[in-house]
Amino acid sequence: MNEATEHTTRDGLELVYPPVFAEVSEAVRVRLRATGWWPALRWAARGACTLAFAAAALALFLPREPEPGKAVEMVLLGLVALAAAELVPWGTARSVFLMARSQGEARAVVDEDGGRWITRDTDIVVRWAMLPRYVETPRLFVLLTARRAGTGFAYLPKSGLADPAGIDRLRAVLDRNSVRL
Repeated sequence: MNEATEHTTRDGLELVYPPVFAEVSEAVRVRLRATGWWPALRWAARGACTLAFAAAALALFLPREPEPGKAVEMVLLGLVALAAAELVPWGTARSVFLMARSQGEARAVVDEDGGRWITRDTDIVVRWAMLPRYVETPRLFVLLTARRAGTGFAYLPKSGLADPAGIDRLRAVLDRNSVRL
């Protein structure tokens, strides 16, 4: 379990948490699912893989001479297309996690004006107008930019809250200031 603290301050609800790869990965996946292009890219990769496998089958089973070399090329091409699309979330999460881990423990303060994230070398304030949407998962609240094509997000791990009442208070602040997806 993460060491975390939470309390309500005069300035808002405070969370303190270390960066955890599983949480960053989950936040990245939520962000990607909320875009318009990510689901289309995944379906295109799956379609390309299916077409490549069909071409491989044709190369092997048409009435003429089988072409096993062409079939292997097509299978590999299909697998590369599929793997490339499926590795995007992992690669993005790894990059974000490495940056966050280099900053150490994060402290977030969320109030009616927005959120403030503080790490060893950063102090970032984001108003609700910048993150007007959110998604709740079993482990996180993921705050998203307004544009579906955008890449901006922030996440608040529930593990950063000391008790279930903290989750309810945070959800209430988010519900008053942004739209739940």
